Amino acid sequence: MASNLPTSIGVLTSGGDAQGMNAAVRAVVRSALHQGAAVHAIFEGYQGMVDGGDRIRSLSWDDVGSILHRGGTVIGTARCPAFREREGRRRAAR
Repeated sequence: MASNLPTSIGVLTSGGDAQGMNAAVRAVVRSALHQGAAVHAIFEGYQGMVDGGDRIRSLSWDDVGSILHRGGTVIGTARCPAFREREGRRRAAR
């Protein structure tokens, strides 16, 4: 892996569901893993980032192996009024 690439990334989906979201999640996860990065899913979009805890979990190659046929986004998405405020963004950054 090139030294200028991150060694760990978080993947989240935000906004309404759209076609291809699971395909995009799978592509990002597998590409990052192939490059040697650790990948973490942030469930329920920015709300999951603010809440932290069990809303952030590691993903493996197999975790995204059978998601293409599923509707919506397997890691969820949610509106997050807290992220619009400075304190919410500070909680997400921790």
